[in-house]
Amino acid sequence: MQKIDIGINEANRQQIADGLSRLLADSYTLYLQTHNFHWNVTGPRFRDLHLMFEEHYTELATAVDDIAERIRTLDVAAPGTYKAFASLSKVQEVDGVPSAEDMVDILTRGHEQVVKTCREVLSRAAEADDESTVALVGDRMRIHEKTAWMLRALNR
Repeated sequence: MQKIDIGINEANRQQIADGLSRLLADSYTLYLQTHNFHWNVTGPRFRDLHLMFEEHYTELATAVDDIAERIRTLDVAAPGTYKAFASLSKVQEVDGVPSAEDMVDILTRGHEQVVKTCREVLSRAAEADDESTVALVGDRMRIHEKTAWMLRALNR
């Protein structure tokens, strides 16, 4: 196999990929949680939340693919199992079916956690002059910040 030469040394590529793997795990866990809440939300705001959660998990499905492909572009294997995601993710899972209001709060915290993970990856990628990762992670951070803001607005 041909050696990769994209201007980022192997140690930096591995460190960036490790951070992206945590971002992938957080994003996938949030995707599953959002999809779960989409299926199980009830109450007077059912329709609005059901549709909003669908928009969110659909966007996250594309995001996890983009993140995994960036990891592969760095010539590192992307994690892809529940076991790997569980060990890497900082997004807190929940048991049972929370109330609609609690679902919104839980998802808000999930998006905020993804933003924090983005900041960690962004810093490392910037240090290594990895503009492609910086662009991807910056876009992800902006989306999660905006989504968290919109979710917070629902329970005020």
